[in-house]
Amino acid sequence: MELQYLDILAFGAHADDVEIGMGGTIAKYASKGYKIGICDLTKAELSSNGTVEIRQAEANRAAEILGTSVRETLDIPDRGLFLSETYITKVADVIRRYRPKIVFAPYFEDRHPDHSNCARLVKEAVFSAGIKKFKTKAVPEPHKVANIYFYMINGFHVPDFVIDISAFIDKKIAALQAYESQFVKTKESFETPLVNGYIEAVKAREKMFGKEAGADFAEGFKTAKPFLVNYDLIGDKK
Repeated sequence: MELQYLDILAFGAHADDVEIGMGGTIAKYASKGYKIGICDLTKAELSSNGTVEIRQAEANRAAEILGTSVRETLDIPDRGLFLSETYITKVADVIRRYRPKIVFAPYFEDRHPDHSNCARLVKEAVFSAGIKKFKTKAVPEPHKVANIYFYMINGFHVPDFVIDISAFIDKKIAALQAYESQFVKTKESFETPLVNGYIEAVKAREKMFGKEAGADFAEGFKTAKPFLVNYDLIGDKK
């Protein structure tokens, strides 16, 4: 199997999770020439609004807006993201196939259990993908990810670091708006938090993160280990 190398691989439980949490960051680094992939673990078949086919088409449009190199969807059941050897192997296989430098996943603390379980599943898979004797179905060669970071979907948590997305907030919003079935309220829409000003709330959160860091807009992230800074915080001494 031909391997496709990525700089960044972002996992989500459902299509639109990654865009909510780090769409601006993806657009920013894609514009710099980095190769970025998105992997949705489920087909979101239990979504209150839209269908699997509609969600897939929307996901592809959003990925194109952000400039991703690849997007794929696994067949783990929606609301079935539990730790199992089968699912860990599926995710580890994706990591070995794309060999990313950095992996992103949802933050553990979230009102939706699928997001929390996705974080645990991806963290386990990142570790397993680096073990030489851990067997995956398609790619046997191990791959060690340099870092795993966690983006926020629902809720507002104190970030360990933020990324300035001021120049890419419009692309983030455009990517979210591609999910009309999820965020646009119609007469046929089932009442969910997503169809009641959700995009506006996400934008307000990124504005608050930006304000805290001296930027117009920023996305916040949590880390699994201390964030290493290897440059002079003060500047060159004259």
